[in-house]
Amino acid sequence: MHGLLDRAVASRPTAPAVRDGKGCWTYEDLASAARSAAAWLLACGVEPGDRVVVRAVPQRSFVALLYGCLRLGATFVPVNTAMRRYQLTHVLQDAEPALFIGGDPEEREWVGETVPVRSTDEVRAAVEPLGPRPETPGELPTSTHSSDDVALLLYTSGSTAQPKAVACPHAAVVFAVRAVADRVRYRPEDVVFCRLPLSFDYGLYQLLLGAEAGCEVVLADATGDMRLLADVRETGATVVPIVPSLGAMLLTLARRDPAPTRVRLFTNTGEHLPLRTVQQLRDRFPGASVQLMFGTTECKRITIMEPDGDLHRPASVGRALAGTSVRVVDERGRPLPPGATGEITVRGPHLMAGYWRSPELTARTYRVDPDDAERVLHTGDFGHLDADGYLYFSGRRDQVFKRRGTRTSVLEIEEAARSLPGVRDAAVLPPSGHRDAVLYLAGDTTPRQALAGLGQLLDPAKVPALCRIVEALPLTPNGKVSRPLLEEWESVRT
Repeated sequence: MHGLLDRAVASRPTAPAVRDGKGCWTYEDLASAARSAAAWLLACGVEPGDRVVVRAVPQRSFVALLYGCLRLGATFVPVNTAMRRYQLTHVLQDAEPALFIGGDPEEREWVGETVPVRSTDEVRAAVEPLGPRPETPGELPTSTHSSDDVALLLYTSGSTAQPKAVACPHAAVVFAVRAVADRVRYRPEDVVFCRLPLSFDYGLYQLLLGAEAGCEVVLADATGDMRLLADVRETGATVVPIVPSLGAMLLTLARRDPAPTRVRLFTNTGEHLPLRTVQQLRDRFPGASVQLMFGTTECKRITIMEPDGDLHRPASVGRALAGTSVRVVDERGRPLPPGATGEITVRGPHLMAGYWRSPELTARTYRVDPDDAERVLHTGDFGHLDADGYLYFSGRRDQVFKRRGTRTSVLEIEEAARSLPGVRDAAVLPPSGHRDAVLYLAGDTTPRQALAGLGQLLDPAKVPALCRIVEALPLTPNGKVSRPLLEEWESVRT
């Protein structure tokens, strides 16, 4: 993976690489800081093959640490800045890192009882000031990296259970970066505005895609959200990756401040982007395209739509990446014809190694096809393909259900609900053993009005029995709707 940076330095050494609230580094600067980070990690006792757990702060020093860790041959483990103590405790026990790097003194104190710790301030001091750095023989170990070595451990959010890590080898990550880059086509002159958490693979890969294109990545954090649109404008951002909550925030700010921006492309993955949001982004940001994608950490990206391709194929999330394939199968793993809904499966060099220290879960998710011995990722997601190979996502296994004999999905109901007057956002809890489906809405309406409106749009069997109006839907640290928290709210009510 560190070869991505090496190639960017070779082709665009003085081009801006990464910017945070305190300044900007060129690719040459970033490479120098990464070498310093690698030497610092080595001095801290980190060796090739070790894990390094890092609070993913949106700072240039984090990027230097990422590349320095990879150059050293260690495994980089970013964790969300909002991850709670009980989840972090599990991550530390699971990853068994040689070093933990965080910013909170109290946290470092209790973590330090079992794991060596350093502060983010120490990292910054180690990689700055920039300038010529004498290379000494033996400063870093001779590279013995294998492309199959684990470069990253990416932990899931752990909303419903303890976080689990996807083990990401160098080769799979680099293939995924190049396959995604082939579709999104970032340009050397682009400025990518990354407000996404860097522990979230969608955010972290912006750094890698930026290096692949030789363009600039701007790191923004949640504390500046009131200035989000102003920062997009002032940094000259041309590409903005979003999740639905971030898209809604930009639209709210754009209504108050309609001045033009340089944004040419919004990308989306991680959670379904409502049709209304897509339309409003095009309206509020003239000249900007919207590119919809579908993926999962287990293989990074599954499909990518052409920019504005949804105008011609509404509700599609695109085609499989070059060199990969997507099939929809029945419960016995048999391919289904176009139009038939089943489980989405994926094949290709972008499949990650599996789940860290979870062989049984890995075997259930990454299976070997007995007919051709090819490795197949069973995503647990449902959808269908059209005759041209475009994928249409229906939802997770537990989000596709039958009600009164009619098949539907939470996505279908939520999309219809968002089109109702006064509704800002919607989320559906599917039927469970003890209750019917429940619709949660954020907006200015009433349950009776909302359910009556849905009755005009959907088959009656698809209209939930209950509707709850809330001020705002709960979000995960990655900006997705927290359905587990909605389940908790509902359990209290019932």
